[in-house]
Formats: sequence, structure tokens, C-alpha cells
Amino acid sequence: MVEHGSVRPDVVALAPALSLFVDVVTQADTDAALDDSYSRVTEALCTTTGMERALMVLYDDARRQVRAVGAHNVPLARLAGRQVGLEDAPVGRQALAEDRVVQAPGDLGGRVSPEFSDLVDGASLVVVPIVAAGRWLGIILADPGSDEPLDDARRDLLWLLGKTLALAITARAEQHQRARARQLEERIALARDLHDSVVQRLFGVSLALGSGQPFDAAMRERCTEEINAGLRELRTALQRPLGRPSRPTGTTLAEELARLQRSHPDLRMEVEGEVAEVPAEIEPLAQSVLAEALRNARKHADGARVVVRVRRGEQTLVLEIENDAAPESRTPTAGVGLRLAALEALGLGGVVEFGRQPSGTWLVRLVVQLEPGA
Repeated sequence: MVEHGSVRPDVVALAPALSLFVDVVTQADTDAALDDSYSRVTEALCTTTGMERALMVLYDDARRQVRAVGAHNVPLARLAGRQVGLEDAPVGRQALAEDRVVQAPGDLGGRVSPEFSDLVDGASLVVVPIVAAGRWLGIILADPGSDEPLDDARRDLLWLLGKTLALAITARAEQHQRARARQLEERIALARDLHDSVVQRLFGVSLALGSGQPFDAAMRERCTEEINAGLRELRTALQRPLGRPSRPTGTTLAEELARLQRSHPDLRMEVEGEVAEVPAEIEPLAQSVLAEALRNARKHADGARVVVRVRRGEQTLVLEIENDAAPESRTPTAGVGLRLAALEALGLGGVVEFGRQPSGTWLVRLVVQLEPGA
């Protein structure tokens, strides 16, 4: 049995950092809560390893982009809304590809983009990979405060913290995967229930109607009862969640539109009129529909012009995304993402429509009925 006093100091110092890393798994599934956790993790990393500053960059599955998520002694707000990629920090690609901690010299010599290089003020840069089972999840950029090479103990500790964080992130992803599997099982159960109840009732009525025999009052009453019972069962079944809900993004549709206009000037996206306020419970769905529509536009549209309209009436919210469609020889089709969004919209009392317009444009429209007082 090893006595506490014989344990290496760097191993003892790892305990508080590991405790905070576990918090990332248990935090509420919102960007605000997670960003706070990631900033606390970078603070713990600096405290544990003697780094002066640190910036964490991760792939955001909900937004499908790479972004800065946490920082310690670094103005994280300066990077808000910026598209971040490995081209911004080529030294990060080396750390990820080799799955090891890389220390770049004080003179980065173009190895980091200006957005990042001015944050390290000419000091050396330590890059910690966040890799799990060969999957690149992100990196941590840290400032050791000097150009002295890292010793092996410090380098190993940083690598271990990166691996622990990768484990936490992977565990959260597995939780979402299991939730999606449960939702798929629910959809299969719904289809089975509809077949065993509604479809069977309507099939019996169709056989009676197709028999060609005259109906007396009792038979007509029986058919009416069967149809009404089928409608009741159908209404009950449609109250179930039909599709997986969109993950919270921690931002609003108006903010996301502004960010997309800055980040994707090639789309020439125009927002027509004022952006109406979107109820909080509809925000994830609206942003998911917007993301899928823009993704389809980038893949299929000839013209790069996209027009977005967000209107709100007393009882409905309408989101429209219209773009120059492909020629008839290459008719665009809605992807799986829009079809899943259509299922999710049904659970919120709305519909998602998409198709070619008489003018030749391709339109995606989300219409959601609002609750009184929403």
C-alpha cells in the first residue's frame, strides 16, 4: 500500500482538476453552463500546471462548427462569433495528429493566425490535444509564461488532463447518442401502435365500403364508430414526441443570423425586415431549420443569395429561408435534417414545408402555432 506522502506531487495536484472535469459531464445541457465549466477547467489546468493563460477550442456538435468555449486570463469575448479552424493554429494540427503536447517557440512565425498570436504576446505556446479514440475533439492553447522547455512531468500532466477532458466530452456525447436511440425506439413503437390500431380500423371500414353491399342504419353507425375511434387513437398517438428535439444552443435566432452574416459573406444572406422575437421553447427548432436550409442552399443553389424572413403574428411564428434554386435538371431535394425537423415541429404544433416556388426559388418554411400569452 502506498502512503500518501510517497505520492508524486503532480499526481496529488491533479485531483482538483479531475473534479472539475467531471463537472463538465454533469452540467446542464446548455451552452452557458458548459462554457462556464470549460472556463473553470482552463483555470484548473493553469493552477495545476503553472500556466499563466489558457484558451480551449472545441468542435460544437450543435452548431457544427469549431469555436472557443472557455478561457482563463484570456478575453474570450474577442473570439465570440469567429469561425475557428485548424488553419488558425497549424501547430494545433501537429498536436492532434501526433496526439502529444507541443510547445511552440516564442517567435511563432506564422504558425498561429493573428487572432491568436496577439493573445500570447510573443511568449511560447503550449498546445494540448483533446483526442479520444483517434477523434479530434479540440485543443487547449496555453501560455507557460516563459520560453523554458517543459519538463517531462509537466508535459505528461498536461497530456493526461487533455485525455481526461476528452473522456468527459465523449461521455456526454454517448449520453446524447443513447437519448437518440431511445427516441428512435419510441418512433418505432408509435408506428407499430398506429398499425395495430388506426390502420386496422380503417382497413376494416374500407373492406365494408368496398363490398358493394347496401348499408343499413346499424352498419353505418358501426363504420362511424370505427372511424371516430381511429381518429381518437390517432390524436392520442400524435401527442407523443415524433422526432428528436434540437439541442439548446444558448443563443437566439437573431444573434445566429447576425453571426452567419459575418461568418459566411459568400452566401450573401439578407434578412428581410425585423427579426421577430422567437419564444425560448421554439428557438432550438428554428435554429435547426435555419442551419439545415443554409446547408442545403450551399450544396444545391446556383445563386449564392439567401433571403431570411422571421414574422410573428398573434397566433403563429413563421420562419422562411429562400434561395436561388438549382435548374430543373438538378432538382434539389430536402435532406434528412429537414425531415427530422418536420417531425420535431409536429410535436410543437407546427409544420415544416419545403419545395420549389413558381419563381424558381427554393423555399423552406417553418410555421409554429403559438400558445396564448407566449
